[in-house]
Amino acid sequence: MRTQVAIVGAGPAGLFLAHLLRAEGIESVVVERRTRAYVEGRVRAGVLEQGTVDALSRLGLDARLRREGLPHGGTRLSVDGAHFRIDLAELTGGAEVTVYGQQEVMHDLFEAAERHAMPIVFEAEGVELHGIETERPAVTYRTAAGEGRIACDFVAGCDGFHGVCRGALPPGVLRTFERVYPFGWLGILADVPPVDEELIYASHANGFALASMRSPTRSRYYLQCPIDERLEDWPDERFFDELALRLGPDVGERLVRGPSFEKSIAPLRSFVAEPMRHGRLFLLGDAAHIVPPTGAKGMNLAVSDALMLSEALDGFYARASMAGIDGYSARALARVWKAERFSWWFTGLMHRFPEASGFDRRMQVAELDYLRGSRAAQAGFAENYVGLPLDQDLPRRRSVGEAGR
Repeated sequence: MRTQVAIVGAGPAGLFLAHLLRAEGIESVVVERRTRAYVEGRVRAGVLEQGTVDALSRLGLDARLRREGLPHGGTRLSVDGAHFRIDLAELTGGAEVTVYGQQEVMHDLFEAAERHAMPIVFEAEGVELHGIETERPAVTYRTAAGEGRIACDFVAGCDGFHGVCRGALPPGVLRTFERVYPFGWLGILADVPPVDEELIYASHANGFALASMRSPTRSRYYLQCPIDERLEDWPDERFFDELALRLGPDVGERLVRGPSFEKSIAPLRSFVAEPMRHGRLFLLGDAAHIVPPTGAKGMNLAVSDALMLSEALDGFYARASMAGIDGYSARALARVWKAERFSWWFTGLMHRFPEASGFDRRMQVAELDYLRGSRAAQAGFAENYVGLPLDQDLPRRRSVGEAGR
C-alpha cells in the first residue's frame, strides 16, 4: 500500500489530522490497534476550546455539535462553598467553550470518515516504523487478514502515551519531562440533570470537586481521591454526600442524585516529550504530551497539533516548502508548554496535596480570593481556558481557515 502520510492511531489527533489532510487533497491511511467501538467508546474529556469547535466547523463536521453541544460563556469557581463566576466570553471578546463529549466527537469523525471512504485499518497488531530518518519511511502491521505494509512520505505518531511511535525516536534524541500527582479523580456518569448550567470547579478543605455535564440530562462529576482508593469503597450515596459537601450548601442542596452507570479513577500526570519531530516522524496528542484534566486541555492540544501539522504538510505538498515541517516541533511545543503551565497551575490551585500545610491552604484561598476580585487575573484565566491561538502573537479571533495564510 502507498500513501503520502501514514497515521498511527485513530484517536482525536489521528482522525482530525486525516480529515484535515483530506481537505487539502493529501492522501493518508490510518492504522489503529483497537476496534472502532473501543476507540469511540472511551470516556474522556468533554470541554472543547473555541479553536476545536472552529476546526470542526471548517471541516463541515459540526452539525450535531451545533444541535447538541452546550456552549458555555462562563465557568464557576468555588472555595469552601463560596462561589464566583468568570465571564469567559466577555473577557475574551466572545470566545466560549462547548461541552460536547470526546465520545461524540469521535463518533462524528468516524461517521464522516466512513462517508468519505477514508482508509482506516483497525485491529492492527505489531505496528512497527521503518526508515523514519530516510525519505521513504514505512509502517508495517498484522491483522487477521495477514501482514500489511504502508509505504509513505511521512509518519504521524498519534498512538497515545503507551504507543510505539514515541519509542521510535533514538534515546539520544528524545527527552521527556514528567510530574506525577499524588492523587486521582474519582469520576461518575449519571443520568440526572446537572447541578448548574455551567461547570463548577471547587476547592474544599477535603479536596477538589468538579461538577460537569454531558447533556441537559446527563451529569459528569469528579472528586479528588487518593490514587490507591478502591471503587467499591465509594457507593453512589457516599459519592454524592461528599460531592454536596465540597460544592457547598447553596449548590449541594440542588444536587439531583441518581444511580451512576460509569465509575472510574483516573491518575493525574503532566508529561512532555521533546522533540515532536524526528526525520519523517511527527508526534501528536498523547504520544507527545499529557496534561492533568483540570482545565480540559488534552483533546484540544491533540487538535492543535493536527492543525499545525496539516499546515506544515500542505506547505510541503503545495509549495515544496520544508519550513513548516522543520518548524513543527518548536511551534507545537510552544503551545503545549503553555497549556501544561495552565493545567499545572490550575491543578495546584484547586487540589489538596498530602504534604500541604495550613500555610499552603491559606495561599490557595488567598489566590482564589485575588482571582475573584481582579479583572486582570480573570482575563488571564479566561484567555487560557478558552484556548490560546495556535501562535500567541496572532489575534485570538481570526478564523481557523486564516491560520495557514
